[in-house]
Amino acid sequence: MIMDGSESPRSPEARLGMKVEDLWDTQEPQLTPTEKLNACFESIPVSSFPLAPPSQVIEINSDTSVAEAVQLMAKHKILSLPVVDVDAPKDASWMERYIGIIEFAGIAVWILHQSEEKEGSAGSELIATGSEESTSPAVAAATKGMYSPRYRSFNSFSAASASGHFFEALTSSALYKNTKVRDISGSFRWAPFLALQTSNSFLTMLLLLSSYRMKSVPVVDSGEGKIENIITQSAVIHMLEECAGLQWFERLGSKKLSELGLPLMKPGNVVKVHEDEPVLQAFKLMRQEGFGGVPVVGSDGKAVGNISIRDIQFLLLAPAIYKEYRYMTAKNFLTAIRHYLEEHEQSTPFSSGMITCKRDDTLKEVIIKLDSRKIHRVYVVDEAGNLEGVVTLRDIISKLVYEPPGYFGDFFYGVLPLPANSRV
Repeated sequence: MIMDGSESPRSPEARLGMKVEDLWDTQEPQLTPTEKLNACFESIPVSSFPLAPPSQVIEINSDTSVAEAVQLMAKHKILSLPVVDVDAPKDASWMERYIGIIEFAGIAVWILHQSEEKEGSAGSELIATGSEESTSPAVAAATKGMYSPRYRSFNSFSAASASGHFFEALTSSALYKNTKVRDISGSFRWAPFLALQTSNSFLTMLLLLSSYRMKSVPVVDSGEGKIENIITQSAVIHMLEECAGLQWFERLGSKKLSELGLPLMKPGNVVKVHEDEPVLQAFKLMRQEGFGGVPVVGSDGKAVGNISIRDIQFLLLAPAIYKEYRYMTAKNFLTAIRHYLEEHEQSTPFSSGMITCKRDDTLKEVIIKLDSRKIHRVYVVDEAGNLEGVVTLRDIISKLVYEPPGYFGDFFYGVLPLPANSRV
């Protein structure tokens, strides 16, 4: 949204941008623009951020199955769900009430573990029979996540675990249907329950979403002991798009990506998956590197598509569409899902295809592209279409703020309750 100064803000995000503008004018003149922006954000409580739609602020009980959690996240197009401990007393504080986060990232690791189990007889019998006797050991092993030496060492997938039949067998098994979110919640590095209180600052929230790699931050009402809001990286990018035209934003938004040091990663270091590799390799790379998505490249090295962590839902909700594939490669996965979406007339970030930009594009242009397409990353290409890097929501937010020395102090003590068996 572009304003000319005489126009009244038309959205809560724009009004928030105007508040930053007013604070900017009161900052000490000797401060650098970055220091001024930090000071502005530190002066605004996180409670000022517009509330997310009710459909985006959803909790899930700890005794809900993983299968149900996947369906709920897919239905509401969200990446994660706070987990409520069903055994917590009614008068529990928020630190006792929430035990972790169930998210597509953790589920991806769990599925990778099942594919690894498929390599051996115990895993094959588990998927084939889904016996209750073998469920508990499997779940216990799955909660080891990346910290299992075997998980860290496997570098390939068997034909069985990479076939379309594997996903159909997994989703029809008792293991998948009976495993509860509490069995894997809090067991993976991306899934502790770390929340802000309404009195915390905007700066704290922005640092958690950038430097500390959080995809979303719950905001709790300490009095009620419940979540009041959930602020996502996407919501922050939308706020920035609404601030177009304001002086503080234009100072940053008018700069080219190359002027801001974006993309951060050199072309040779871009993590990618080749189109003929198993699709599980894409999710393995995301988990190992802590990324939310990876590009798929063809034999000529050019990007042909993108697979994000949320796309794990397609392996779980519509496994029958992979039956015809003896070997589920990244290319086959992209093809099958695009056909599925076309047949069901669904529009998702996946159906948008490969979204790219150039180093000479401005930050504002990239923000508008990300917000309008509702995507989490845009790939940087040269004039010939060769992949040069990626710009994520986190990269953009990180250009807004910096962490002052000793800023968090003991912040993480007491606001990071973890399950007793947590390996975070």
